[in-house]
Amino acid sequence: MLADKVALVTGASRGIGSEIAKTFAREGACVIVNYNGSKERAEAVAQEINAACGSGSAVTYGCNVADFAACEEMIKEIIKQFGHIDILVNNAGITRDGLVMKMSEEDFDRVIETNLKGAFHTIRHTSRYFLKQRAGRIINISSVSGIMGNAGQANYSASKAGVIGLTKSVARELASRGVTCNAIAPGFITTDMTDAMTDAAKEAVTAQIPLGRVGNVADIAEMAAFLASERAAYITGQVIAVDGGMSM
Repeated sequence: MLADKVALVTGASRGIGSEIAKTFAREGACVIVNYNGSKERAEAVAQEINAACGSGSAVTYGCNVADFAACEEMIKEIIKQFGHIDILVNNAGITRDGLVMKMSEEDFDRVIETNLKGAFHTIRHTSRYFLKQRAGRIINISSVSGIMGNAGQANYSASKAGVIGLTKSVARELASRGVTCNAIAPGFITTDMTDAMTDAAKEAVTAQIPLGRVGNVADIAEMAAFLASERAAYITGQVIAVDGGMSM
């Protein structure tokens, strides 16, 4: 489904990003596993992919997506090494939760810089290549928090709502050249971050989900693989909630 495609997945050293990278590789793509925090985790993901899919199916690249110039250099290096880029998944994100009346300006800014500006940076630097080749897939990972809001996450919700606006604007700008841009809004997904929640908090969230269960990273990765494929060629500017009905 993604044979011979080159895909950059940001924040791919763990969680949703890691699963997207693995799924893309199984579909035939060569994946750049971007990371900012742990090089060891990113290399472990790449090694797992290469062991399962063949050497060369994954490489790692360290880059803080909040850094405009670093993102430009990363995209240039990908083009230099592979000759093209076909798929961009903006998954990198952080949280700095707290009530708005107590939230520091630094915590607000850091979340916006990574979650929203980071997506802008990578889109900004890949768009010229997508336009030139008249093809490309951009998949932004938003959140149901960006649709519904969430107490204690004013910064995160604002960043993810911003990603939705960015998605729709980019979709309109690039559509005439065959480039699509869509967003996935995950609901409550089992990851390292959610594992840190108390059982009571998990139960409270689960009670809000019509399907009565939490999601898993594969649920998001399968949607990303679909949006990256030719089967989704006529879909752009959409926000697809993968949330068990939580946000409806």
